[in-house]
Amino acid sequence: MAKVPEPLHTTAALIYQAYENDADNNHRPHLGASLIGHACERFLWMTFRWVDKKKFDGRMLRLFRAGHDFEPRIVGELRRIGVEVHDQTPDGKQWRVTSLGGHFGGSMDGAAQGFAEAPKAWAVTEFKTHNAKSFKALLEDGVQKSKPQHYAQMQIYMGETGMERAMYIAENKDNSELYSEWVHFDAVEFARLKARAERVINANEPPLKCSNDPSWFVCKMCDFHDHCHGETAPAVNCRTCAHATPFTTGDDGEWLCEARTNTITLEAQRTGCDQHRYIPILLERFAKQKDYVNGDVVYSTEQGDFANGDPNNGALASQEIRDCAQKVMLADCYRIKRELLGQGIDAKVVS
Repeated sequence: MAKVPEPLHTTAALIYQAYENDADNNHRPHLGASLIGHACERFLWMTFRWVDKKKFDGRMLRLFRAGHDFEPRIVGELRRIGVEVHDQTPDGKQWRVTSLGGHFGGSMDGAAQGFAEAPKAWAVTEFKTHNAKSFKALLEDGVQKSKPQHYAQMQIYMGETGMERAMYIAENKDNSELYSEWVHFDAVEFARLKARAERVINANEPPLKCSNDPSWFVCKMCDFHDHCHGETAPAVNCRTCAHATPFTTGDDGEWLCEARTNTITLEAQRTGCDQHRYIPILLERFAKQKDYVNGDVVYSTEQGDFANGDPNNGALASQEIRDCAQKVMLADCYRIKRELLGQGIDAKVVS
């Protein structure tokens, strides 16, 4: 008897696909205030430097959309009980907070006045949705302990806007239960977080790992696990290039290319150029920087040397290093490529 095929659930699959088609897979240009409270500073640096980006499937993207849909609903409910809520700027745009030359900031959910906790005080508003487990921890421990990233995000928004209060409202996605917490500004915490952001933005190399144990829970769940504990090479773009430096003056989040001595547009940053040379320490899991010769960075491995640089001169382009599935083969790939180039044959490492 022929096997009965599994049901395709075509309509549901098409809805998920629609979310994937509409997804913005570009990296965020700035270091986000929503991340600054993360446990690992190296994670923050790798996020800011576009070392890699996790892609979400349609189901997860739809779940994120549900979180966004909560915001206008809670704004309407707050207005219903007499709170004056400004969820947009006077010109109809989203509230934006930026600092450190435009490299750090985020988008506020809004500003409001008229809360029962302090009717005359203006407050930052922050709206979040939680699953049942997360919501239970929030009820037991409060936002600072159970969701330190949310707490840090509000501290940044309060510090940058001058408001000294924040209203945190959370919803349990399983049963629509609400939680509200009146959060006070902490000048010491704001200064610590701002200094952390500045340190991350100005660092030429990634900070130390928060743990050398790949099974530690923070590392195990991290999007950059294979970059810190495995042999994955970073994505190829201007921010993983040794030539790129962020300006911390001005407000436009500008970057300078030291190879071409010019500023780099955001679009150009996403693709890099033929002058891309990895920040050497990003390859330390499988290669050690040995030398710098004629514009190429030479690395040593147990199997031999290879160079990262101009492929026309026989060096491995950064994308070739990323595409090489077995990094133990890089020295051999480099040797073979140079031999073939000497015979007039153009060779390239592909995934």
